[in-house]
Amino acid sequence: MRVKCVLCDSIENIDSFSLQAKRLRNRRITTYMCPSCNERIKEKTEKRIRTGNFRFNREIKREHHLS
Repeated sequence: MRVKCVLCDSIENIDSFSLQAKRLRNRRITTYMCPSCNERIKEKTEKRIRTGNFRFNREIKREHHLS
């Protein structure tokens, strides 16, 4: 399966029967990042986390039907 990186626009081939390829086919919102871009983003994120000023802004899910 041919995929295109969303950051650097490089085109790569991945195994068509891999789990990643299945996720890309079935969930259209899932995007592909090449290993070099993924590693670069990972390093920068870890660096920001170590500074202490980085917060994960995740929505708190509340189940209204239980209360």
